[in-house]
Amino acid sequence: MPYFKLYYHFIWSTKDRQPFIDLVIEPEIYRAITAKAQDMEGFVHAIGGVEDHVHLAVSIPPKIAPATFIGEVKGNSSHFVNHVLKPDFEFYWQEEYGVLSFGEKNLSAVIRYIQNQKQHHADRTLIAEMERMDEM
Repeated sequence: MPYFKLYYHFIWSTKDRQPFIDLVIEPEIYRAITAKAQDMEGFVHAIGGVEDHVHLAVSIPPKIAPATFIGEVKGNSSHFVNHVLKPDFEFYWQEEYGVLSFGEKNLSAVIRYIQNQKQHHADRTLIAEMERMDEM
């Protein structure tokens, strides 16, 4: 395996920003996202979010394009919700997503930001750049 240090911050939302990620589904969907990332040889540094979107800090190998990675993660996790967690439920992710690359020196700050999503949203201490999922 090649040596790499690639860090990405992905952000994506539920279809139409529906508040589907409740306290029951949240840990299960995060486990599915993490499992798929690991299956693709990725390393999850942090995962968090609120009821209508997810943030993921991850390192993925250079052989996988970020667009391919997020497509697989989103597809696998929505399939998991609809066929395992809540059969016949209509859970979908929005097509758009945001992705930022960052350096190792910023890793701890990105992890903190993601782990404190609920508090950031409650306090309105969001960093706009780290919340973008589409062209504005």
